Amino acid sequence: MNHSAYQLHEPETRLGSVVFASPHSGRRYPWAFLERSVLDERAIRSSEDAFVDLLFADVPAFGAPLLLAQAPRAYLDLNRADDELDPALVQGVARHQMNPRVASGLGVVPRVVSNGRAIYRGKIPRAEAEMRIARIWHPYHAALGDLLATSRVCFGEAILIDCHSMPHEAIGAIRTQTGARPDVVLGDRFGAAAAGNIVDEIEATFADAGLSVARNTPFAGAFIARHYGRPSLGQHVVQVELDRALYMNERQIRPNGNFEALRGLLRAIIPRIIAIGQAKGQLVAE
Repeated sequence: MNHSAYQLHEPETRLGSVVFASPHSGRRYPWAFLERSVLDERAIRSSEDAFVDLLFADVPAFGAPLLLAQAPRAYLDLNRADDELDPALVQGVARHQMNPRVASGLGVVPRVVSNGRAIYRGKIPRAEAEMRIARIWHPYHAALGDLLATSRVCFGEAILIDCHSMPHEAIGAIRTQTGARPDVVLGDRFGAAAAGNIVDEIEATFADAGLSVARNTPFAGAFIARHYGRPSLGQHVVQVELDRALYMNERQIRPNGNFEALRGLLRAIIPRIIAIGQAKGQLVAE
């Protein structure tokens, strides 16, 4: 299904409760937005989870839906609440206590891209921010909510794999228990967004494929994990962050020579993750 806010790729048959989504890989940049920005074409893409949609493109073939954002993160951030408006960017927004993300320019309508580089000169009208939220944020989250509700009705639970990528430099001095730099960071908001056994199984799928895995540091999950993660109600969210250096040239924003190898590795990982949500679904079907 194509919508101006998202693409939804459904499998021929859903095989379990798992849903995959990529809220930050959109790359449809409105011309008027690019004209207004002070950044060049490459700099404005620096916050994008570039090519994550392509890495996970095989998900529907294995029996799970894949929801992909169309709009880029620099234009609208789908991993923020719709009321996280930045008074330093949006006209007419009162200054009140803000969370650190909004204060740093990373609200639902971002003021900056990576490394704090400003997107605009001055402010934008509040009507412009509200238009983006109405046309993009609400349709995307309506589609995501419907997918999770369907999983819960049909399979007794819902597991959202929220797919992202992280700048290589963001990893910094973080190391896994084996002392390796993490290739993958799983975020479950320190257990608040997903049951521990589900996160354990997802971690094992990546580790068995030879990838080093860390949890919640430096990324534990933001709005999507907080809003949709309800383990006590059988709804789980695990944010998956892939090191961009594994598959792309970050400076040039293009796939590197390892892109197809990582995509092949994910082809082996994806069905194992989907299988996590199959056993309970079979019980409900019976």
